Amino acid sequence: MDAASIHSRLRDKFADKILSVEESVKDPFAVVDGAAIRELCTYLRDDEGLSFDVLTNQAGVDYKAEGHVEVVYHLYSYKHRHYVILKVRVPRDAAEIPSVESVWKAANWLEREIFDLLGVHFVDHPDLRRILMPEDWVGHPLRKDFVEPEEYHGINTTRESLLR
Repeated sequence: MDAASIHSRLRDKFADKILSVEESVKDPFAVVDGAAIRELCTYLRDDEGLSFDVLTNQAGVDYKAEGHVEVVYHLYSYKHRHYVILKVRVPRDAAEIPSVESVWKAANWLEREIFDLLGVHFVDHPDLRRILMPEDWVGHPLRKDFVEPEEYHGINTTRESLLR
């Protein structure tokens, strides 16, 4: 099944939750309502004609100029050999969406990484805590407005550029 067919099925089932679809790009995607992401993902996994049994990747991108953070879901079906990309856009100052960890266990660490580096809070995640940065680190390093502290626990964080 191609992306257009998958998007059509999503529109038929969740008309008001599919905010937009972009099919004229190399990797077609659908922008969906963040509040409904778990419901959509459960449908995509459980519907026999779709059977998206794998979350192959989940990533976040900060669009500071537009005022939102985007969480991108790459889903794949081994049974049908097709894939789909979903995107959720949340405001930077209220970055919160439901966790899909209950749908695919792979989301556990992926959501923790997005939380740690971009500050997106995944509601109902069973263990949402930092995974790459120390627990007491201030800020989220992949935010476009992040300013690295000059010192962390008495350790200087400045270093000479290796690109000279």
